[in-house]
Amino acid sequence: MDLGKVGIWSGAPLWADQPELAGELEELGFGALWLGGSPAGDLRIAEAVLDATSTLKVATGIVNVWTTEAAEVAESYQRIEAKHPGRFLLGVGAGHKLFNTQYEKPYAKLVSYLDELDAAGVPASGRALAALGPKVLTLSAERTAGAHPYFVPVEHTRQARKTLGDGPLLAPEIAVVLEPDRAVADEVIRKYTSLYLQLPNYTNNLLRLGFTEDDFADGGSDRLIGALIPQGVDNIVATVAQHHDAGADHVNIQVLTASGSLDAEAFRTLGNALT
Repeated sequence: MDLGKVGIWSGAPLWADQPELAGELEELGFGALWLGGSPAGDLRIAEAVLDATSTLKVATGIVNVWTTEAAEVAESYQRIEAKHPGRFLLGVGAGHKLFNTQYEKPYAKLVSYLDELDAAGVPASGRALAALGPKVLTLSAERTAGAHPYFVPVEHTRQARKTLGDGPLLAPEIAVVLEPDRAVADEVIRKYTSLYLQLPNYTNNLLRLGFTEDDFADGGSDRLIGALIPQGVDNIVATVAQHHDAGADHVNIQVLTASGSLDAEAFRTLGNALT
């Protein structure tokens, strides 16, 4: 599936009341919209966005394998694929132990979940895995269209491409900030990073990349934030290009805002700069 070079990533619930805004993403030249925040297994939000557009691809980033039964997701996938063939990518992942009390042996759970999707007729080409470490990256290459890493610097993209090899999709998410007020921007960033720096999946990945425990204190060091979250249009454009040069096929951009709402003006600014 061709997702284009750039897309938008945002929480699925934000699109429930305004799926028509996705039509503007399409007009701006974005290739895909990624629906985050563990969307429900009925995938009705994805369907609504697809209904409101004609060429935009929609992906989930991601459906949580601990909270959503594979059978329900497969049924939803088949419904959407019949209605909008070739425009939906089912992203799945194991989430985090902090939020899933049943979180045990996540790799085995991913394998069994993919087995269930196979049995239900969801093709490998129609799904992707949230993947950070080498083991799950390899699984994503073997059993799905490819990998959707989250909260990663350019160096991760470079290493992930080596692990995946040529061919499998590599579609990292990057968070960005366009807020011109430096104090407000810093508050927005620290609010965002303070959550993810509590999650071992992400901190372990960053440790593998050469960051230290000191980089995780107080919402992240300047070095860490500089590597993860570009600020301002010029830095965003440069960082997206670096991810592409490092091996990304598609970069999906999450716009961080003080309100936490969708920012249509930011989408326009980025669309004009990137597409």
